Amino acid sequence: MLVMTENLPVIVPSSNPPVAIKSTTSLSKADLEEISANGTMMGLALARRAKLIGCALGIFVCYFYFGILQETINRGSYGDKNEKFTYTQSLVFVQCIINAIFAKLVLLTITCDRDTTKVVYYMGCSASYMVAMLASNQALQHLNYPTQVLGKSCKPIPVLILGVILSGKRYALAKYFNVLLITLGVATFMYNNGKRGGTWENEGGSFLGIGELLLVLSLTMDGVTGAIQEKMKTFHKTHSHHMMFHMNLWSIFYLAISVVISGEIFKFIDFVFRFPSIIPNMLLFGCASALGQNFIFITVSNFGPLPCSIITTTRKFFTILLSVVLFSNALANLQWVGVGLVFLGLGLDVKFGKSLPDAKSGKSIDPSK
Repeated sequence: MLVMTENLPVIVPSSNPPVAIKSTTSLSKADLEEISANGTMMGLALARRAKLIGCALGIFVCYFYFGILQETINRGSYGDKNEKFTYTQSLVFVQCIINAIFAKLVLLTITCDRDTTKVVYYMGCSASYMVAMLASNQALQHLNYPTQVLGKSCKPIPVLILGVILSGKRYALAKYFNVLLITLGVATFMYNNGKRGGTWENEGGSFLGIGELLLVLSLTMDGVTGAIQEKMKTFHKTHSHHMMFHMNLWSIFYLAISVVISGEIFKFIDFVFRFPSIIPNMLLFGCASALGQNFIFITVSNFGPLPCSIITTTRKFFTILLSVVLFSNALANLQWVGVGLVFLGLGLDVKFGKSLPDAKSGKSIDPSK
């Protein structure tokens, strides 16, 4: 250290030890291994990021196309008499067959533990899953696709209600606020103010028509499905593709009984023979569903439900915009306010509504446990 004394410099020893700088040749084996490990971790992080981006793109593309095909099939006109496709159960039947085949092919190509899940869980889960799909698809007979998608975006509502009533779960205060925003947004979006075009009217002109009631049924069954799946994961560690395969398999069983007893399957086959141009759309519809489910399962398994929630929420938003552009489903200004409220609530729920602080440890805990 240099000190000035009577204008003369004097060197005073510093109390701080000199800093040793290692050259690469003097690094120990442990240091080299640490550097190598850091490089490997950085590479793994980049690979995981690329995988997440790939999953997000897969979900966007598959469900964009899924939505387009769903509305094309259900709202299209066929033949000189402009016949409508009304065989919802048969369409879901085809969708479940394709989903089950896809899941089985995945299980044949991967190694996983033996499935110990109780059959009763698969039976109940597939029943609620089937009813949710049927109600959602049937709603398209009375509502257009943007209304259906926005309604299905309200999944936190049945999850919260069923969680509180059936499981005694507790939620953060933010959760209730977010659900209130979502409910307010849906009410604003679906409100019949008398200024909307015929495309957005329900059949009776009332606040709750057949389409809206079908959406409520679908949402409730989504909540039941989630509750059963949680038990399957907790008690049996069920692999995602085992769950996908058996749920679709039992749905095929239920639907086969239903379409045969009702006679719909015979009318469906006749319709397909008379209008074979619908076959490619149905096959693509099923493939888009299977691939979309697969990307969702990969996202949940590798990155957790929070990133998956963010991806699927933004996917719903862009699905609405895409349907509006392609099918000219014009939105009124008040309905755009409803869209904003719904997705604001969903976004806040993803960000703040997932956990409660533990008063003792200060750590975050899952409020659903």
